[in-house]
Amino acid sequence: MRKDIHSEAMDQYFDAILSLKNRKECYAFFKDICTSGEMLSLSQRFDVGVRLLQGQTYQQISEVTGASTATISRVNRLLSDEDDGIEMAASRIGIKAK
Repeated sequence: MRKDIHSEAMDQYFDAILSLKNRKECYAFFKDICTSGEMLSLSQRFDVGVRLLQGQTYQQISEVTGASTATISRVNRLLSDEDDGIEMAASRIGIKAK
């Protein structure tokens, strides 16, 4: 079961993200609040999600991204929930699912 993350602080955080206008601003913002490892982990999870949507196997994804099968499995479970966040974001940037 996923922990409820809805809060005023989370709303404020998302509002700050939504205020960013370009990649340069995104890099500046996230460098201030995340470690480089956290940023790389988030981008890797998105990449894994996209590759799963495109029908790649766990082995293919692991070889290309360096993600563990545990991470790939975790992202795969998230893809099957009702939120469809990765699918929505991927679609909006022009990435097509298989």
